[in-house]
Amino acid sequence: MIDENGFRANIGIIVMNDQANLLWARRIGQNAWQFPQGGVQGNESAEDALYRELYEELGLIPEDVKILGSTQEWLRYRIPDAYLRRDSHPLCIGQKQKWFLLKLVSNAERICLDRTDSPEFDAWRWVSYWYPIKRAVFFKRQVYKHALKELMPFAFDGNLPA
Repeated sequence: MIDENGFRANIGIIVMNDQANLLWARRIGQNAWQFPQGGVQGNESAEDALYRELYEELGLIPEDVKILGSTQEWLRYRIPDAYLRRDSHPLCIGQKQKWFLLKLVSNAERICLDRTDSPEFDAWRWVSYWYPIKRAVFFKRQVYKHALKELMPFAFDGNLPA
């Protein structure tokens, strides 16, 4: 769903383990790492899209996680001109994302990257809380920073992570 301003509605998924590390996934066939994310379809709510994408990208079901919090507003980033798909209509100039912080309550062995016929990731690992800010693709860094700062109180009860 692309809005009147050219932004595609999307959800971002941050999965945290008991040690407050975050799941960081590598895009299939690339050396590009990111948080799982995906588009909101049709009449889906953001939470419905979260659970669909959680299963499609990580093989997890709602019982595997607990929602700790979400961003209040949609966070936006623009796609650099060089990456725009100018032949698509309407033109998507960026993403507006609702971010969710999830606590993994099941065993990490439940994570499965190939539950669907078209997996998006081929590897994953746990990283420290602030690690993704400097490692994400350059045009997503500000959104990652904003999401992690806003969601931090849900993760640490107000205590700053190292």
